[in-house]
Amino acid sequence: MTPGSNIPLPTARVTVDVAAPVRLDVSGLLLTADGKVRSDDDFIFYNQPSGPGVTYRSGGGAAPDAIVVDTTAVPPGIEKIVVTASPDASGQTFQGIEPTATIRSADDNTVLATFTPPQLGAETALVVVEIYLRNGAWKARAVGQGYANGLAGIATDFGVTVEEPTPAAAPPQPVAPPVSTMPPPPPASPAAAASAPAPGTGTGTGTGTGKINLDKGRVSLQKNQTVSLVKGGRPLLSQVKMGLGWEPAYGGKDIDLDASVIAYGPQRNHIDSCYFGKLSILNGAIKHSGDNLTGEGGGDDEVIVVDLGRIPQDATGLVFTVNSFSGQKFTEVAKAYCRLLDAATGEELVRFDLTHAEPQTGVMMAKLIRQFSGEWEMTAMGEFVKARTVRNMVKPAAQAL
Repeated sequence: MTPGSNIPLPTARVTVDVAAPVRLDVSGLLLTADGKVRSDDDFIFYNQPSGPGVTYRSGGGAAPDAIVVDTTAVPPGIEKIVVTASPDASGQTFQGIEPTATIRSADDNTVLATFTPPQLGAETALVVVEIYLRNGAWKARAVGQGYANGLAGIATDFGVTVEEPTPAAAPPQPVAPPVSTMPPPPPASPAAAASAPAPGTGTGTGTGTGKINLDKGRVSLQKNQTVSLVKGGRPLLSQVKMGLGWEPAYGGKDIDLDASVIAYGPQRNHIDSCYFGKLSILNGAIKHSGDNLTGEGGGDDEVIVVDLGRIPQDATGLVFTVNSFSGQKFTEVAKAYCRLLDAATGEELVRFDLTHAEPQTGVMMAKLIRQFSGEWEMTAMGEFVKARTVRNMVKPAAQAL
């Protein structure tokens, strides 16, 4: 096929796979006559793999990912399904890695057509082909429309809520007093103050709100406890990894959770979010390992690498969150934890095990806050909220700083 050409579909069920020399993320969007989705539920991809008449099929890395369309099951009012592709590697363009879409019969795998978009360059996402309804008959059209702003550009064009909102310009703020780049916490209650250890007297595994450092080795935190990332009197400004893990509770079904980190400025202003859809932020100072769809297996399910020495000065707070996009509650999750490791040696520095669960879809696991003196402090949070995506975590996480 050539751009703009179309073919009638001789079968009601078709598969569109998209192959390239690199791993691609392939998605499908169900569109109405005005070219928009009805809701975010009409965006079909690896983290939301099924919708009415449209299914995402993973190739597992050994075969191309695909979108399967059953035109008999597409709901009334949907007139087009567009198939999109973007390189899995953050920031990679299609220059030199032109993809090929293959349209097949889903029943017997017969090839109906192929299409390779020509003359690609700076595009980081493509609408490759579309399956559309015309005069009561379903057809396929070769498109090849490129976007330089990635899958987010495609999603925005078609009405999907994108989880990377550009924060509004903040009004000028008074300069904070030089004690910390974050507002101080509220005063502790008399009972809490009585039970908290004095500053500097933490043992590395204590309870309450006492603050300790890394001099005595690995620190095991409990909820609301803080550790200063200082060792031998010097701030830890090397590259660290925040590993997050979980398991299905009591032998239940696979749990698809998404780990993210949200960056804030000194006035709790949202700067950016790093998650499965945006694997690198702050000029590479924070990087995400990618999405784990099941929670199976030992070790960390998702890892976020933070180069503390490269974090821009206007980013003073990081909140690490976990969300259940599929809607499963944290009461269906077991052994959830986060741990901070030295990226160079693999040594575990700080660990927080989530021992309590609530029937919510989001949890703020931990926060890192840069102090005026330059060192970072990590506080265990364990605060649950109703939020299935990192976008919906931005406001509650800001309030929790």
